[in-house]
Amino acid sequence: MRVFSSFEEIEAATGEEIGTTDWVEITQERVDQFAEATGDHQWIHVDVDRAKDGPFGGTIAHGYLTLSLVPWLGSQVFDLDTPGAKLNYGVNKVRFPNPVRVGKRVRATVSVGEVTDVSAGKQLTLKYVVEIEDESKPACVAETVVLLLS
Repeated sequence: MRVFSSFEEIEAATGEEIGTTDWVEITQERVDQFAEATGDHQWIHVDVDRAKDGPFGGTIAHGYLTLSLVPWLGSQVFDLDTPGAKLNYGVNKVRFPNPVRVGKRVRATVSVGEVTDVSAGKQLTLKYVVEIEDESKPACVAETVVLLLS
């Protein structure tokens, strides 16, 4: 776990890969819970029997479920212990190159993107590549933005 205690430490890590998370299995229960939370009950995610005959041979995770794991996965790799509040400011770019079939495991590699000055403190971009075990293409590539208030 990499702990950043100052803005200077974060700035020094610009462009650096800071770690890779543990593997986590994407279960049907998790997919079903996400469907309940979001109201997205498309059969490709929740209908196990129908999905067996679908394009992926079974159910797949919602792309946004994969993206929603990014903050939790990131917390396995780093901690922002800087003074002031930390605010999720958004996402610059997200792509879902490969669906995650239920039962597969994913993990994320996290890199520090840019650190820029803003009037309230710093703006930090973090780059995530969520890979699928034994697959060549990642499930998700995302660049998130965090505001670090001073």
